[in-house]
Amino acid sequence: MKKPTTPNNEEMRLNTLRSLNVLDTLPEERFDRLTRLAKRMFDVPMALVSLVDENRQWFKSSVGIDISEASRDISFCGHAILDDEIFIIPDTLKDERFSDNPFVLNSPYCRFYAGCPLRYVDGTMLGTLCIMDTKPRTFNADDLAALKDLAELAEHELMAVQLATQDELTKLSNRRGFIKLAQNSLDICIRHDIPSVLIYLDLNKFKAINDIFGHTEGDKALNAFSEILQKNVRQSNVVGRLGGDEFAIFLTDTSQETAEQTISSLRNSLQTHNQNSNSGYDISFSEGIVTIDYEKNLNLEQLLSQADSLMYDKKST
Repeated sequence: MKKPTTPNNEEMRLNTLRSLNVLDTLPEERFDRLTRLAKRMFDVPMALVSLVDENRQWFKSSVGIDISEASRDISFCGHAILDDEIFIIPDTLKDERFSDNPFVLNSPYCRFYAGCPLRYVDGTMLGTLCIMDTKPRTFNADDLAALKDLAELAEHELMAVQLATQDELTKLSNRRGFIKLAQNSLDICIRHDIPSVLIYLDLNKFKAINDIFGHTEGDKALNAFSEILQKNVRQSNVVGRLGGDEFAIFLTDTSQETAEQTISSLRNSLQTHNQNSNSGYDISFSEGIVTIDYEKNLNLEQLLSQADSLMYDKKST
């Protein structure tokens, strides 16, 4: 086994990492959303946001691994931060640097690794967004591009500029973040011929809530809707607030029928919320559902426009 070497700028790198005040903090949905998406996009059992500290790698977010940190000496990510490019190990048992690594010989039995370095604005490497599999595999150009895009979002979050991709009120992805994440998911679905659906949602009579009850109550309604929305979709689906009272969901491995069931479930949950809230108003929505036809080669912006038009036809005044 080969231990990772130390970067030339190690002191500056550690100072930068610790200045972010993120080590040993509690889990956060904005990072967990990225690892869940990476797991589903690449069909792997494990995905991590890993930060490389002085003697350990610490996991800000992880799926498929129960531990929160590991020794830097045995880490794959310690090697990944030594270069600008994605670090790939197609088969760990055939790589002398890792064939006797405890992560390979014992749980989680890692046979494939791909880690994209996470950079700070000054260029220092903080850690990686990485995925692992228990079997060997290859990684093509589209996979590289998708992992880089997800790593870029993780970088934004680490640098506390989440407003670039996150809605400040609801903590969902904003329009920019939604389009980026959903487009990556769409690209994977197209390549593997996995059915996908886009749903555009608009709250009914939301202006009246603001006008009659005030904007604070309007914000409360938006938060309530976003929480109920997230509870009614799979965690790996991409959910975003596009702006104002408009939301969107990108569902992978989903049919039109399943999407309609999701909408029905959402309506039932909202009905229960309305009955119990005693707020003086009901939260409801209109939707546009687009089952994506890959032969039409439409991007996310075009699909959103199509779903918006369908939603508008159903819109309640």
